[in-house]
Amino acid sequence: MSGIANIIEKMVKDYFITQGDNITDSSLYNTVLQEVERPLLEQTLQAVKGNKARAARILGINRNTLHKKLTEYGI
Repeated sequence: MSGIANIIEKMVKDYFITQGDNITDSSLYNTVLQEVERPLLEQTLQAVKGNKARAARILGINRNTLHKKLTEYGI
């Protein structure tokens, strides 16, 4: 397992421990996605000095998708 997978695994385990019985049926996937996606986008943009075309290529997503996600997260 990669370092990123280990971090996410720990995050999910901690989420189950802290939430206990308060977990709703639809919250986990979106919670994990948001916790990972925002810093992924921010750090990638920082690494490429704001070059969105390059960031999209590194992330393996379309520039329009990147723009949509940046808008969604207010980045």
